[in-house]
Amino acid sequence: MSIRVAVIGAGSRSFGPAIIRDILLSRPLCELGVQLVLMDKIAAHLPENAQYARRVMARLKRQVRLSQTTSLEKALKNADFVVTAFEVDRYLYWSQDFHVPRKYGFKQVYGENGGPGGIFHALRNMGPMLRIARAMEQLCPQAILLNFSNPEHRLCEAVSRLTAITSVGLCHGVFGGKCQIARILDMPPEEIAARACGINHFTFFQTIRHAKTGADLYPRLRAREREARWITEWHELALGRVLLRVFGLWPSPGTNHYGEYIQWASEFMASELHFYYDALEGDPWVTKNIPDFVYTIDGANTRKPWHPEPAVASPAASVQGKLSASGELAVPIMESMVLDQPCEMAAVNVPNRGAIPNLPPDTVVEIPARCDAKGLHNLNMAPLPEPLAALMRTQTSISQLLVEAYAEKSKPKLLQAILLDPTVNSYRQAVLMMNEMLALQKDLLPELR
Repeated sequence: MSIRVAVIGAGSRSFGPAIIRDILLSRPLCELGVQLVLMDKIAAHLPENAQYARRVMARLKRQVRLSQTTSLEKALKNADFVVTAFEVDRYLYWSQDFHVPRKYGFKQVYGENGGPGGIFHALRNMGPMLRIARAMEQLCPQAILLNFSNPEHRLCEAVSRLTAITSVGLCHGVFGGKCQIARILDMPPEEIAARACGINHFTFFQTIRHAKTGADLYPRLRAREREARWITEWHELALGRVLLRVFGLWPSPGTNHYGEYIQWASEFMASELHFYYDALEGDPWVTKNIPDFVYTIDGANTRKPWHPEPAVASPAASVQGKLSASGELAVPIMESMVLDQPCEMAAVNVPNRGAIPNLPPDTVVEIPARCDAKGLHNLNMAPLPEPLAALMRTQTSISQLLVEAYAEKSKPKLLQAILLDPTVNSYRQAVLMMNEMLALQKDLLPELR
């Protein structure tokens, strides 16, 4: 017996080596036998990661059947698992997602998964994601789709509503939230057992306990939060502290993610630098001179040399030093399903089916799950506090309308989704913004009527 794993978007310099390394580090899978297929639309992107795979195989003494292709059909045929992570001209379109809605007065945060920018990001990526899922229906209908592409819950929603493929969205945000809790409590993360649920990038820890004693750590967390300076890690934690005080639960993963879903989040953002450019010099998506992207103000090097340095390509992945697993859950899910080793997954994006009682049963949520040879089994959570559930239900409605807009090629459904977004405060501006975005991104968006 062997398993066939197709990695779609394998040319990525970050995702590609990480998933390759995770698979090759799995002794149980490699001993069982792995056919690893690297697929990317751009042939020139593949050789570097294929060579990286060969170097890791040699170092670990793994015997894996490795191939590469630009053909989606060849990659998917008879696959057992399909792993996806793709973006097209990420920073070009992301700069549009961020700036154009703001031009019309919609002060969204970040513009990746939420806000009007997140709406267009989802609509752009639905096409490629559904092409993959529909090809899977023909070539590997029993395969599991493990997706890392954003916006996670909206892409998985499209797959679950419009195809028969089982998809699982994977994100490490909950692990980041757990590390925040560990820093506040001054405890090692491995000593904390915590369960969170919600929607991707907007989850809340329902329980936080000591891993050994089972003691409830929420009282200690609330006390430590009250003692802290407000300015400490402001960009990452300030909004989370307010959410804890007002709604009673600690969120994950950080302000610039869950802030996307909250109308009043911008007052807690220390950074407005995401894609700064001088408007006198023209729009960067027209000039194609995309400015530096800043993830958080904490990590922005504002003491760079006065004159820009020449652009340098990011280095290829190295096999020197310790080869460590990424911590992502794709390979643990494969191991659990193939080897029938039951274990709990901290966060997967799957259809709700009642796991969070006060969110719609058919919407995609992020929850813990148990995994075994029969698949993923949702772990039931307590109802979320009503105000948090209300914020999330708005987003689940937006997701449903977006899927319907894509399936029906409906411009009115897209406008409905936009008008539901918490940052949108003008009908006229919403229409103008929608039309500009449809024109700017027409090459990647469905033709809407």
